[in-house]
Amino acid sequence: MTYRVCLVCMGNICRSPMAEVVLRATLTGNGLAGVVVESAGTGDWHVGGPMDQRAAETLAARGYDGSEHRARQFTREWFDRFDLVLAMDSVNLRALRKLAPAGREVRLFRSFDPAAPADAEVPDPYYGGQDGFDEVLRQVKAASEGLAKHLAAELR
Repeated sequence: MTYRVCLVCMGNICRSPMAEVVLRATLTGNGLAGVVVESAGTGDWHVGGPMDQRAAETLAARGYDGSEHRARQFTREWFDRFDLVLAMDSVNLRALRKLAPAGREVRLFRSFDPAAPADAEVPDPYYGGQDGFDEVLRQVKAASEGLAKHLAAELR
């Protein structure tokens, strides 16, 4: 049985694709390469488009490759495909909870970062400078490490 995780932000061009690339690498590095990681946005503005250039460059500068990413929109049917759906912030968390079937849990991605409060968000860097993308990368790396530990304990 394959375990599947979906990371969700607003447009699927900055935060969630950065988190997807980093989480996939982190899981592979922790012996969990069989976990499927995907990302999507709650909005449809960028569907089919590549990752934001600043996000891709931030990843590339740290040895990650986000060049294959194409933005997608999360729909209610996706809950049937994923075991774990994680939002980047409270706005997307609320949107996902409205779509979710009754009883389906949706969490914030940073809730897996042991150094962050349970309600910590990954802020949207889209309208800011490079420092915002660097901060997003730092935050998704920490949350990815925490999620890898959680999944290692849960799936083994």
